[in-house]
Formats: sequence, structure tokens, C-alpha cells
Amino acid sequence: MSVHAILDPIRLAASVPQAAAILARERPAAIFTTGGYVAVPTLMAAAPLRIPVVLWDGNVVPGRAVRLTARLADAIAVSHEVTGRALARGGKPWFLTGTPIRDVAAISREEARARLELPVDARVMLIFGGSQAVRRFNAAVTDALPRLVERGHILHVTGDDAYAEALAARARLPAELRPRYRPYPFLRDDMLPALVAADLVVGRAGSSTLAEVTALEIPSVIVPYPHAANHQTANAKVLAEAGGARLIPDEAFDADVLVEAADLLVDDSARARMADAARAFGRPGAAEAVAELVMAAAERRPLPDAAEIERLSRGTAR
Repeated sequence: MSVHAILDPIRLAASVPQAAAILARERPAAIFTTGGYVAVPTLMAAAPLRIPVVLWDGNVVPGRAVRLTARLADAIAVSHEVTGRALARGGKPWFLTGTPIRDVAAISREEARARLELPVDARVMLIFGGSQAVRRFNAAVTDALPRLVERGHILHVTGDDAYAEALAARARLPAELRPRYRPYPFLRDDMLPALVAADLVVGRAGSSTLAEVTALEIPSVIVPYPHAANHQTANAKVLAEAGGARLIPDEAFDADVLVEAADLLVDDSARARMADAARAFGRPGAAEAVAELVMAAAERRPLPDAAEIERLSRGTAR
């Protein structure tokens, strides 16, 4: 199906000239896009102006809109090899960059634990459900809490609505175990320290979450958000099948499953195997790799070869 067939022809006819006028006035050296229908008029207008376009997509299964906009890109960057092959039909250049993330080396494990006031030798599990369907996570933590704190320290991002209930659950713990449970409505600036401090992460399967967890080589238990075209399940399966994570369907996640996951805190060999598998996926330099593609396009240089992008995305020295 063509771009024209999927979009409203009347709106498209009006928006492409508007986009062309803006591009002609601003004359960008290149365009970077993550796809989507809203990008189509701009990318269509860019073609006759010879403005190069770099598209990036982080999901294993690209959405319909991304597949459409990929046809208008000059180069494609992806987080998964299968995605690149799906989007780059016809010989279009594509590159395995990974998902751009913040600098995960900005804080050390020792600094992170000191910032969060965690013991240096503690076994730490970080639990966060993201902004979508977090209630299932919160209910599982509340029901499992007495058993969880027997296994280690628990950092739990509850969201605003469940924070008071989490504090009440903490108060019901024996006094000597209460310091092991640390609920937060949000972590914001402390999210990176929490990840760096963690021995195990329980969370959803957004591309950025998986990118940070694998860049930090952290074993994970992934509970994909079951909606949004099921992108998260596809993202999670790749890592789980490689051994870097355990995948739990959303409908199966409860207190008992969470306690079973927490048993990994006391299984050093299992965590080591999962960390090794996660390391193979980690691309802490993805942002630099994507930026290099965009700059090469903007400066009309030849695109870097796959080996250079691999080096940059892995964050390795020459």
C-alpha cells in the first residue's frame, strides 16, 4: 500500500507544500526521523530539495507508519537486525546501531549505591512498571513484600497514586526489614543511579528500558505491556531467547511469580549467565553511532561502513 493510499489525500496535498516552504526557508542539512504518519509530508517535501533523511526505529517489529516512512529515507538505523532487513528492502543502506540512551557510564556502581544509601554488599532488585498498567506491578509487590525483603533490598517505583499504600506496606514489615524496602513515587534524576545499583531489574520492555539494561549488563525479568500492537513482547522475546532475561506474560505476573524472580538475587551463577547474554546486546554508544550517520548525511560524506558503526555503538576504542 502506498503512502498516498494510507493518508488523507486532501490533507497530504495541503501539508506537503507547507512542509516544502518551511524546508526551503530553513534549508536543513539533513532530517532525522523516527517515522510515523506525521513525518510523511516533511519527508516527501525533502526529496525534491535533495535533503537527506536518516530514519531510526527501535522495535523488533516496525509499525505500519514506520514501514511507510522508511521508503522515504536515505539511510536506516535500527536496534535489531531483523528490523533492518524488513525496512531496507530494495538495497537501501541500513545500520545496526542499537537504541540511543543516556550515558550509563556517568556514575559508578559505588557512587550509585552511596547516592541511594544502599549497602555496598546488598543484593538489590529494581522494580518499575512504567507509566502504563503499573497497577499490576504494585499489587504484586504489596502481596509479595514480606518474602521479597528476605531476599534483598527492593527499590520500587510506584507512581503517585500507589505511593501511600506502599509506605503503609513498608510500615507493616518488621522494623529490622523496613530499610530493605524503598518505594518511590518517581525516581526522575535517580533512575540511572537505581539502574546502576541494581543486581536485577523487573520491568516492562520498552526499547529504551531494554537498551539501558543491556548496556549495563543487568539480568532482567521482563513483563511486556500487552497492548500497543504488542511491540514490547516482540522486543522482549529477542533478549529472553538469548538468555539475557526472563519473559513473563502480563496476565501471569503476580506475587508468587515476582518472588520466584527475586530468587535470582541469591543465585549468583544464574545472574552471571544472564549478564553475559545481556552484554552481547548492549550498545551503550548507540547515540554516537546514530549521530555519525546523521552528520555524514548532513555533510554529504559517504556513510560510514558497518564496522565503524559497530565500533561506535559498542562504545569500543579503535
